[in-house]
Amino acid sequence: MNLLVLGILLALIAVAYQFGLRKSRKLAGAGKNTVTLHSRPTYYGAFVALWCGVPAFLIFILWNIVEPTLLKHVVFNQIPQDVLANLDATGRIVLLDRVHAIASGFGVTDQVQSYEMSAAQHYANIEKIGNYAKFAVVVCVALVGLLITQKKVEKDYRARNYVEKITRIGLALCSGVAILTTIGIVLSMLSEALRFFHFVSPIDFFFGTEWNPGFSTSGNASGSYGLLPLLWGTFMVSAVALLVAIPVGLMTAIYLAEYASPRLRAWAKPAIEVLAGIPTIVYGVFALMVVGPFFKEVGDAIGISINATSALTAGVVMGIMIIPFVSSLSDDIITQVPRTLRDGSLGLGATQAETVRKVVLPAALPGIIGAFLLAASRAIGETMIVVLAAGNSPLLHVNPLEAVSTVTVTIVNQLTGDTDFASPQALVAFALGLTLFVITLGLNIVALYIVRKYREQYE
Repeated sequence: MNLLVLGILLALIAVAYQFGLRKSRKLAGAGKNTVTLHSRPTYYGAFVALWCGVPAFLIFILWNIVEPTLLKHVVFNQIPQDVLANLDATGRIVLLDRVHAIASGFGVTDQVQSYEMSAAQHYANIEKIGNYAKFAVVVCVALVGLLITQKKVEKDYRARNYVEKITRIGLALCSGVAILTTIGIVLSMLSEALRFFHFVSPIDFFFGTEWNPGFSTSGNASGSYGLLPLLWGTFMVSAVALLVAIPVGLMTAIYLAEYASPRLRAWAKPAIEVLAGIPTIVYGVFALMVVGPFFKEVGDAIGISINATSALTAGVVMGIMIIPFVSSLSDDIITQVPRTLRDGSLGLGATQAETVRKVVLPAALPGIIGAFLLAASRAIGETMIVVLAAGNSPLLHVNPLEAVSTVTVTIVNQLTGDTDFASPQALVAFALGLTLFVITLGLNIVALYIVRKYREQYE
């Protein structure tokens, strides 16, 4: 029913736009300029469409928010009070799901009680009436908005000002949603992290060198919660990844921007960027089944002990994954360097290689560094590759050929399985997430600052 209502609402919006457009053109004399309109006909069409669609859509959203609560009260009113008195919050949710399953026709596996059947029938009837009422209200509001605003389409009506004002408000709301979402994420992590620091001292957490959390059921913090092994493992894997991605990505960008023919560039750049679209779990499986065993065999052949799951394995595959981030961003930045700098260098007798090395790259250096920092933040926050290929060994060592553990892997481990989210064993994941968020946010801010400074220089 919701899809049907939305489809009809979209159709009415399209019709409203055409009504406003045709009436405004009729006022203007169909191009003969018999009347001078304040705004273009498209603004009048958009004005009618907005008043037809926006109020109806807001009612539709509000209805869908309130409807589940009302239906829940309808169900509970049909359940005997002695039954409800014996149910906790979880039991009521289970009962509500059972009634919904019976009403939808899927049924349940065990015996259906008589009060459940009665509640399901009442639920189905009320839901059916509610769907029809929702359809009627939304369509009526849309039609009323269409009729009222169509009458306002006159030569002196400032439709453009109204439409642009609504557009600015919509853009501001979209920006606000993004900002509020970020603030909500930070506050949720911060509140849970503060709860964790009631169990474990921040000094022991941020400067501890041992990670061995206990899994006690008493709610006490047993074991060690040192962050440094995880942080060092994260930086080690990220460093290996950047050692792979930065040279390959930068050289690829230089070739595509300065040496490749337009025909080769037209298919090579999209082909490289396909790497960014491959799911990270695929990279993780590739690292676990192909790259790790390959490195181990190579190590055995030359007499070096290399674990199949290690910082090297995870870092190399992660570096392959972030090559498109480096190459695509660097390519865009290099191509934005003014052509006059190249022509001046070549005119003075420099070769193309010397021009690239001594003129183009220094000019594009701030933007390229920004691309490197964005790639680094992407590498630090990667999860699935290191889950499968790093080895999950939270030890503080400097050998990239051995297994390590990272912050993201530990977050997954601490929140997997039957976990009491009030215990320090689970709350530590929020402290780790907050730490990772601060690190990546700092890298992104520095990268964006450098890129913005570069763009200001060459715009």
